[in-house]
Amino acid sequence: MYKIGIFDSGIGGLTVLNEITKLLPNEDILYYGDSKNNPYGNKSDEELLNITKRIVEYFINYECKIIVIACNTATTRCIHHLRKMYPDIIFVGTEPAIKVACDHHSKSTLVLGTKATVTSASVQKLIHENKRENQTIYLENCEGLAHAIEVQDEYTIHKILEEHLLPYQDKEIDAVVLGCTHYPYVGEEILKYFKNATIYDGSIGVAKEVKRQLEKHHLKKTEQTLGNIKIIDSIET
Repeated sequence: MYKIGIFDSGIGGLTVLNEITKLLPNEDILYYGDSKNNPYGNKSDEELLNITKRIVEYFINYECKIIVIACNTATTRCIHHLRKMYPDIIFVGTEPAIKVACDHHSKSTLVLGTKATVTSASVQKLIHENKRENQTIYLENCEGLAHAIEVQDEYTIHKILEEHLLPYQDKEIDAVVLGCTHYPYVGEEILKYFKNATIYDGSIGVAKEVKRQLEKHHLKKTEQTLGNIKIIDSIET
């Protein structure tokens, strides 16, 4: 029924959904916003894997062929396990756009994310593979920011941003990588701290990879009709 399934711990993955629909307007997409279990960052590995397995099973019941993990934390901690458990499903994960920032020759990059993301081996690998000699990359754990954005707690959002961004104002930051799909919602607030910086997030890269996988596996919709998009909240299921 739906070829593409997308999930995140709430509204964050809608930023990914937006880019996918721009690139693939004809595809039928099911979006699962798991606000019931937000935030993912404070879950144990076992708990988060059980949560993501349940969502994958939900998507399989809707005949999804490609599942997009629109969450950096869930990608880091679960995607390898899920690929082994469900070998017939194509999984596309989300990772910080560190390569994009490096390719644009940023001199001083600040990567914002959850603890699980900024301390992950996958982020270290991205830095190792893409950082040039003249580039500096800072990693900052913005604990609680995703949840504050999810519940629209403006006071906490501003407090967290001030606490975590002020220390970098003397670092001549020219690129900020948003390592969480919730963070684009506060992109303008982040730029107030770094007026000469460019913001990068991984949503466009995810959309391109979904398109590539559809074409590679001959799954791309051939009918030129506008796709059906269904958005559900985990509380409803």
